Amino acid sequence: MTEQTETQQRPALVVDFGAQYAQLIARRVREAGVYSEIVPHTATAAEIAEKNPVAIILSGGPSSVYEEGAPRLDPAVFDLGVPTLGICYGFQYMAQTLGGEVANTGLREYGATDAVVSGDGGTLLGGQPSEQNVWMSHGDQVATAPEGFEVLATTSATKVAAFADEQRRFYGVQWHPEVKHSDHGQRVLENFLHKGAGLASDWNPDNVIAEQVERIREQVGDARVISALSGGVDSAVSTALVHKAIGDQLTAVFVDHGLLRKGEREQVEKDYVESTGVRLITVDAADTFLGHLEGVTDPEEKRKIIGREFIRAFEKVQLDLVAEAKASGGAPVKFLVQGTLYPDVVESGGGAGTANIKSHHNVGGLPDDLDFELIEPLRALFKDEVRAIGRELGIPEAIVGRQPFPGPGLGIRIIGEVTKDRLEILREADAIAREELTKAGLDQDIWQCPVVLLADVRSVGVQGDGRTYGHPIVLRPVSSEDAMTADWTRLPYDVLSKISNRITNSVRDVNRVVLDVTSKPPGTIEWE
Repeated sequence: MTEQTETQQRPALVVDFGAQYAQLIARRVREAGVYSEIVPHTATAAEIAEKNPVAIILSGGPSSVYEEGAPRLDPAVFDLGVPTLGICYGFQYMAQTLGGEVANTGLREYGATDAVVSGDGGTLLGGQPSEQNVWMSHGDQVATAPEGFEVLATTSATKVAAFADEQRRFYGVQWHPEVKHSDHGQRVLENFLHKGAGLASDWNPDNVIAEQVERIREQVGDARVISALSGGVDSAVSTALVHKAIGDQLTAVFVDHGLLRKGEREQVEKDYVESTGVRLITVDAADTFLGHLEGVTDPEEKRKIIGREFIRAFEKVQLDLVAEAKASGGAPVKFLVQGTLYPDVVESGGGAGTANIKSHHNVGGLPDDLDFELIEPLRALFKDEVRAIGRELGIPEAIVGRQPFPGPGLGIRIIGEVTKDRLEILREADAIAREELTKAGLDQDIWQCPVVLLADVRSVGVQGDGRTYGHPIVLRPVSSEDAMTADWTRLPYDVLSKISNRITNSVRDVNRVVLDVTSKPPGTIEWE
């Protein structure tokens, strides 16, 4: 199995010190028009230099720089001559490594904090208000800046809240500019990238499309390609992008695994095909998937089974297409398109230095004997970047603006064994929730609203003057920008009431609807 490499554009590297917001920093850098990637703090200076970075950003983290076992970065990174910005822990690590002093003074700052900019603010804080609200989260302080550094900002508790060594193009802030709570946080990042590092804003959908079209054509040659089309945003855009590059060399394959939401098959077969002109083959494999999922309750095992059977379904189609190609004297089928995104890579442990939060059907659990080379044109992108590219490609808004839906489908929204009966229950409940959210005009206010069936849980209820013992349904509305972090969406009570009443009145074996009010972290968006 061969994976397509990341973009060839030189990256701004975000060094992850275990920060909650490392991915958010990378996302904010891209908002500034600069391509970014995440690397672990364990990367050596040579490994970082090999990536030829245009800038380096040191993330925050939960540790104290002077503690034994605290995350460390190869000090030689500071000798690479690359403009560098330290944030929170990264700010303190830079200060300590370059000769400054970091101490616990007993003065902590958490949340909204007033910062005062010194002088003209230098390159980093120039053009910003002399007093501004920033978001702090630290118990240690930089007590003394390293030699050659100028203090750019202070707070009532922190004498060195920001600094800069303009000659070496080293900068740092104690606060978190990547979060929206810092009033001028994005401006701080943009000042570093555009003024400090001298970078242009040249990361945009048009450039990505042109670059990927060229690379796909070079990779594929005259071979034929199969695309894994699920009907979701990721696969729809990746398929359209590859189709733009190679046209009729591409055949889209839609596997109906029986784990889809209500009406999804029709949307794929009619709306998407009409808008793109892509050749589509539908595989009806519901019975096969359900057979392999029988008796399985472990979420990781479910994901791996579903991922494996996806590939098996494609292999069967491949045999038919290979036979077709041979009969017609055409080129062989060699490639498989997948809609893998950067968050998928990060959460599956493929992002350098990250923990394996869950396997993803596009990343983890694929069989070793996969007989395709992979084309993953969206692998370096966040979700909103994918939507922007989809709009540039002319994909209808109804598809591009669709809420994310996991590749394993409703199979990972049933807590417990997946059965045909349970799928029908969840499918109806999900359809009701989506319909009511759309009626209320809330589709653009939420990132995603998974509807979960607690199949292995029963609760007592009263329906029709009788006692019932039914399943609970969980609503999980979340707001997010890129799925790396998320907060639960505060839906209006009347909307929640309508959803609950309709589900409990019309969906059999359900007598309770509950609301998940957990942010990410600590919880993931999906339950499994």
